[in-house]
Order: sequence, then C-alpha cells, then structure tokens
Amino acid sequence: MGSAEETVMALLPPDGTLDSCLSVASKEMAASSELENEVLSLFDQYRNRLLRYVLALGLTIHDGEEVVQEVFLSLFRHMQRGQPRHNLAGWLFRVTHNLALKQRSANRRLRDVMESDEDREKSDTSLNPEEAIVDRQRQERLLAVVRALPQQDQLCLRLRAEGLRYREIAGTLGISLGSVSNSLTRSLTRLQRADGR
Repeated sequence: MGSAEETVMALLPPDGTLDSCLSVASKEMAASSELENEVLSLFDQYRNRLLRYVLALGLTIHDGEEVVQEVFLSLFRHMQRGQPRHNLAGWLFRVTHNLALKQRSANRRLRDVMESDEDREKSDTSLNPEEAIVDRQRQERLLAVVRALPQQDQLCLRLRAEGLRYREIAGTLGISLGSVSNSLTRSLTRLQRADGR
C-alpha cells in the first residue's frame, strides 16, 4: 500500500489536464453568468407585461409575481438546456398563460387591467374638466364592452394589445389562427360601435 501522498497524486489528473479542467470550469461559470445576465435583461423587458397579463386572468398581485418568477426560472432552465431561443416573447406568454391558469382558483373573477386604480387616477392635464368627463365616460363605456366580451375574446384582445402577433396569440391560448382573427375582428367591431366610429 502506498502513502497518503501517493494516493492523492493518483487522484489528480496528469500534468496539464488540471489546468484544462480549471479552464473548462471557468468557461462554464462565465457562460452561466452570461445566461443569467440575458435572463435578467429579458426579465426587465417583459416582467410588467407578463404581470399585467396574469392580473387580467384574475390573479392577485402576489400570485402574479410568483407566476412571473416561475416563468423566468423556467426560461433560465430552457436556455440552459440549449433549447431554441427564437420567438421568446411568444414562449414567455405561453408559459405565463399556462402557469397562471394553474394558479388561478375557480372562484376568482377575471380582472381587467385597465381598471386598476392607477389608470383611473391618471388624467390628462391638457383636458379641461368637461373634456375630462367626456373622456372618462368614453373609457367606462369601452371598459363595459370589454367586460361583456367572452373570456377568449378578452384574452385575445389583451394579448394583441401587448404586441403579440396572431400566431403567438394562437399558440399562447391553444386556438387556431382563424379563431384569433375572428375573435379580434368581433371585439374590435364592438369597440368601434361603442365608440361611435
């Protein structure tokens, strides 16, 4: 049997390979750091949009924050595995939609993002009081139309307002392109009629 020193020496890789192993480990750590920075950048870019979407699905702020965090954890894993990175916006909304539906309880009603207190309190200072009243009445009339739409139509409208293309909306909601087109056409027609256009 050899000494302890011989045992340790036997466990170490041959000359030069230790440096190579350390170099590989260093590159992996750098790549992981770059990946983290990329995900953090996407988080900054999409967090508010995703949170507004989950709130529109009826989740509370607390539940919505948890869903969004889970989405970006899933994104990190997705990218770490080397999965495709094309159309990340559609991917983020699809995963957000699926996680939000799981999180949402049956008794929660759909909440409209435009109804938030912040939106109500914001007013255009360039409007005189009469114009402000007319504008508020118009917004309330349009909100009533949006609330009266079927849930799928509301979701299509919200996703379109977030800038998603028809194909991305179809993928997010799991419906056909034709259904998205019909839904948006129907919704926009109702809104135009309510707006007197």
